[in-house]
Amino acid sequence: MKKLAIAALSCTFVMGSLLPITEAFAQDHRRPDRIEKKVVITKHSWKRGHRLSREERRRVQDVRDFRRYRLAPPPRGYRWVRADRDFLLISIGNGTISNVIGVR
Repeated sequence: MKKLAIAALSCTFVMGSLLPITEAFAQDHRRPDRIEKKVVITKHSWKRGHRLSREERRRVQDVRDFRRYRLAPPPRGYRWVRADRDFLLISIGNGTISNVIGVR
């Protein structure tokens, strides 16, 4: 009788410890997955003097921490952006590329 009580008690501890795991597992499956969209512009050769269209300017990422990528501070009226794997120094006013740094 003593063995039966110990076995029943140990089963309750094991099942009690599995309950939070199964609840968390069920909650993860009920929650819809978040799909992150990463926009990549497929233009392989950026050239100085090319003017970015409005659509291209919407798709590029601003680079605010240019020192992290060892880029020079942008002059007044320019900003660094990242397109594909390249860094572009573009004019804020009209979107003309003044410098291209390619990453290999």
